Amino acid sequence: MSAMNIRRAREADVAVIVAMLADDPLGRSREDASPLLAQAYLDAFAAIDGDPNQFLAVMTEGDDVIGTLQITFLAGLSLRGAWRGQIEAVRVAANRRGEGLGRRLLDWAIDKCRERGCRVVQLTTNKSRLDAHRFYERLGFKASHIGYKLDL
Repeated sequence: MSAMNIRRAREADVAVIVAMLADDPLGRSREDASPLLAQAYLDAFAAIDGDPNQFLAVMTEGDDVIGTLQITFLAGLSLRGAWRGQIEAVRVAANRRGEGLGRRLLDWAIDKCRERGCRVVQLTTNKSRLDAHRFYERLGFKASHIGYKLDL
């Protein structure tokens, strides 16, 4: 078995990341994991990769991408000018779920936020993802806010 690693995503990883994002009922309704990757995904990757306040991470084992998440580092005036780490799009490959990889990814992301001087780590998850809610609560996250979105 190869060693696991967490690193910055590369453009070559985008198709696998999109496939993981699409690998559940909610993701299938909003992502396009077609073999011919939509240019919008590559454009988004370029924007993320070029922004020092974004970190798109992949967990690998050998050459295989088995997990992903994105951290956005947010400056703010509240909390006396505190930085926040916003974690999004946490996914583990379907055939690897239940091995503790999600916890390992989140622990790594929280450490990255600490290294960047963040005072708060926050995340959002869809109301329909009840397993994810329980997972985040086991890690110590609290459902302290109500979030709203407006589709444009």
